[in-house]
Amino acid sequence: MSTSQTIITPIKTDLKLNCLTDEQLSQLQEATLQILETVGVKFPSDKAMAIFEEHGAQVDRETQIVRIPRELVMQAMSTVPRYFTLGARNPELDLQLQDGVTFFTNDGCGHDVVDSKTGERRASTKADVGMMARINDYLSSMSFSWTMVSAQDCGVTSPLHEIDITWRNNTKHYQSVTMMGEEICRYGVEMATVLRGSIEEVRQRPPISLIVCSIAPLVQDKEAIEGALVLGEAGIPIVVMSMPTMGTTAPATYAGALAVGDAEVISATVLMQLANPGAPVFHSILHAWADPRTAAYVGYPLDSRARYAPVEMAHHWGMPALGGAFGTESPELDSWQSAAEVATDPLLVGLAGAEIVTGIGLRDSYTLLYPEAIILDDDLLHQARYSLLNMEVSPETLAIDVISKVQPGGHFLSQKHTRKHMRTAMVRGVCHQLDSEGKYRHPVEYAREKVTWILKNHHPETPSAEVQKEINRILETADKELKG
Repeated sequence: MSTSQTIITPIKTDLKLNCLTDEQLSQLQEATLQILETVGVKFPSDKAMAIFEEHGAQVDRETQIVRIPRELVMQAMSTVPRYFTLGARNPELDLQLQDGVTFFTNDGCGHDVVDSKTGERRASTKADVGMMARINDYLSSMSFSWTMVSAQDCGVTSPLHEIDITWRNNTKHYQSVTMMGEEICRYGVEMATVLRGSIEEVRQRPPISLIVCSIAPLVQDKEAIEGALVLGEAGIPIVVMSMPTMGTTAPATYAGALAVGDAEVISATVLMQLANPGAPVFHSILHAWADPRTAAYVGYPLDSRARYAPVEMAHHWGMPALGGAFGTESPELDSWQSAAEVATDPLLVGLAGAEIVTGIGLRDSYTLLYPEAIILDDDLLHQARYSLLNMEVSPETLAIDVISKVQPGGHFLSQKHTRKHMRTAMVRGVCHQLDSEGKYRHPVEYAREKVTWILKNHHPETPSAEVQKEINRILETADKELKG
């Protein structure tokens, strides 16, 4: 068993950052309605097109483009729940979405790992997924778990193996970023049902959720959207994520890119609501830039002020939002760029009010894992969290009586009040860890040591033997059927 209790410390604040005015939000929504009604979105899925046809949308079977009347959009969007619960394996770690609370997690899903001890760079495996799930379970900044790196040694059934190894090492809610297609998702629902004991319990406290990405501009992915319909039928939450790149797969203006991304998200959300009214859905737009000289992907230019606007757009629609943070293009762990590009993210996305946020721990444009990087990013998140906490101002903290005792020119170290509060006055971060000589240690060195300590000492409770036996049976069946 673990030597420490798993806890969650999200960012909580009453403060708000507004990127957009009410008028601008209305203009963006109107642009989305115009795009959906006149331009349309491509749905290369017979199942999706049939659902739209049944509800009166204009469907061109030859081009697979669906045009959705604004009345149908608004009707469908009225059934999206604003808040709901993300269930964890441990009921005490369930996440109840609410205003003013932002839950964070790591990023996913990278494909390369740099070993903390050897420095070797290699392809990620199922064991790496489990390692990072265990570290995620230990860190209080991590409110739920993503597949941080992919189980590349498991082939086409890797999404199911990632669920399995995560549940063996993590007691929080799990959000998959790799499940795609009707078959894989049906196995995922079966695994969730085994864990919970019934499909009714899955609906009440869904232990998994899923990221579903569109294809910019204005195309839905067949496998992703059909898998989403399977999970929506089971009441399992879906995040519809658009990732437009300004200048290539979206207009080279903030407003244009946001309009395209929003149309992709809302079109998929409408489908989910038409199929299963009340299905829990998150809104997410993670836009990027194309370098005008090379067309290379750029996630963090000097002017990235609209990165948090999608959170407000989601709330304007009455939906919860998944925000992005902590990304960096740096392939190095110990560099100015690696820290600079992530330093302000948790503060700003918390102020924007996103319900859930991903992005902690990866480098090189979300592809490369240094296990110790999550310790460094965890430190930055807690700096932001403390910055947004309400300061206690009371007779005890004002300490007027103590100040009166010390008098001008005196010293507070001898006071009982000082001895009481000094241990909690300064919270040590990774930059203020001491060595045996009382000198500050190198943060990366400390982070690597912390990873080793967590893996040695933190052992979350695993699913019961009966549940694990059933999950193993499901994995064996999926491996036989899907691997041919």
